[in-house]
Amino acid sequence: MAFGHKDVDRASIEKAAAVVGPYVRRTPVIEIATGDLGLADSHRLFLKLESLQHTGSFKVRGAFNNLLTREIPPVGVVAASGGNHGAAVAYAAYRLGIAAKIYVPSVASPTKVEQIRAYGADLVVAGHSYDSALQASLEWERESGALGIHAFDQCETIEGQGTIGRELQSQAPEIDTLLVAVGGGGLIGGVAAWYRRDARIVGVEPENSPTLARALETGGPVDVEGGGIAAESLAPLRVGSLNHSLAERFVDDVVLVTDDEIRAAQLALWRSLRVVAEPGGATAFAALLAGRYSPESDERLGVIVSGGNTVAVNFDR
Repeated sequence: MAFGHKDVDRASIEKAAAVVGPYVRRTPVIEIATGDLGLADSHRLFLKLESLQHTGSFKVRGAFNNLLTREIPPVGVVAASGGNHGAAVAYAAYRLGIAAKIYVPSVASPTKVEQIRAYGADLVVAGHSYDSALQASLEWERESGALGIHAFDQCETIEGQGTIGRELQSQAPEIDTLLVAVGGGGLIGGVAAWYRRDARIVGVEPENSPTLARALETGGPVDVEGGGIAAESLAPLRVGSLNHSLAERFVDDVVLVTDDEIRAAQLALWRSLRVVAEPGGATAFAALLAGRYSPESDERLGVIVSGGNTVAVNFDR
């Protein structure tokens, strides 16, 4: 189900950047050589640390763009989330004095559940998957008149996430190829809509939840059986239709990584850089570390570390 019908483009992302700019952080970019990570070839690598964003993930960009550009009813807003989108909407609502009701599945991490409650949102656990939480949120939206804030398949959400692409291109214009994790596709949709072939965009998905890969293979979003270590953030039932359309036009490739490769990427980010990344946040980096994406000899690489909300890994073990 897509929410909104306008095209997401550079002009709309520029407008979103002006709207959300006072409320979000301009997150840092770290440049290192891939040889520092023990990889055989040494390439220039730029890591965009959205894990240092408010609430620990990129999701606040889309949340603020929704809450600041749409008419909010007296009852407030409602959202379904594996955790990060819920925390982002709860935080944005708290900052703006808006009531928020957040539905999460039972797989949501305790860290993210605690965040949502700390921002004063009304939290409801509904079912075992993101899609069960989404159905419950849609029912509440119909009953109450609350404004629904979709996690990924909504123009305002995608435009907000697209501000990362705008920001990163100004910070590291040298990037030839950008690796981006994919769940519902809001991040890669927004980033690809900004770059529009100015850089090669490669999606990275968990092997257990290949939503975009299957959509591109079949010509449209299809249900997949999600699961695995990144299920709370990268395992919706299907990729968003708006994001699939953007990916068809502007995404060059999609590669898959295993749970073990994601864990190894988390550990490498911590040991090499002292960067904490949740499984979904380390997924794009896993493609490079595991050789699922092999760069050319002179390629300049970018990776978005999209979230850092985790207590599940003992990084020093």
